[in-house]
Amino acid sequence: MPRKARKQSRTGIYHIMLRGINQQTIFEDETDKHQFLLTLKRYKELCHFKLYSYCIMDNHVHLLLEEGEESVSHFLKRISSSYVYWYNLKYDRHGHLFQGRFNSECVNDMEYFLTVVRYIHQNPLKAAVVRNVWDSKWTSIHAYLGGRSDLVDTEKYLALLALDDASALRRYKIFMEEVNEDQCLDIIVNRRVQDCEVREYLINLGVPHSSVLQQMDRGKRDEILASLKAIEGVSCRQISRVTGISKSVVGRVLGRRDRYVVPSETNERVKKQN
Repeated sequence: MPRKARKQSRTGIYHIMLRGINQQTIFEDETDKHQFLLTLKRYKELCHFKLYSYCIMDNHVHLLLEEGEESVSHFLKRISSSYVYWYNLKYDRHGHLFQGRFNSECVNDMEYFLTVVRYIHQNPLKAAVVRNVWDSKWTSIHAYLGGRSDLVDTEKYLALLALDDASALRRYKIFMEEVNEDQCLDIIVNRRVQDCEVREYLINLGVPHSSVLQQMDRGKRDEILASLKAIEGVSCRQISRVTGISKSVVGRVLGRRDRYVVPSETNERVKKQN
């Protein structure tokens, strides 16, 4: 049966995910991640596509990019083939590394474009790899703070947030830190998090046992509860079970967490883009 043709983005912008075959690790160490970024940079210069965001996890990669002279399928094949060749030489292995065709979704409007960048940058946080979104070493989150980047194209995103650089950076920082339930790409991998992992995460946050959390100032307690819910695979029921805080209270706390509202002047620019 022939493969379905990929949907074409009206903007030419796509959210891409490359996953290891059978969800296996495709980056064993930091050298591997550096090599992938070097490969990405090389083909960005050759194929002239734009890269707006990336996140490298141990067994998958997220990219937000815009087609240039070549189709997204063409240059991603070149990128993945180059990295797999290098990886197989390094680890003396043969065969495929990535799982089939890459997964993708169209980014057809600028409001969703804003959301996808945040989703990609928060990926390590929601997977409980880091405690703070700014601790993420293998995402493009810091490229937006350091002026012009030779890998990440930041101008388009910041221009949507504000007309002047200072306001754009301020709004960018707020937006990246917002607690949310963004769901991008229609691929859901069910991940079960054990209670002991949740308890260990609490310890790392300075909460050695549940009674400490129960006696905290409400504001601080609510921040920790929201942090727990941001972990992929953690439910309100599990949070209640581990912390001893009733499920109804946990639900109310998380329900009060207002989602970020894009500034009105940004919405006007978004409309003009479409």
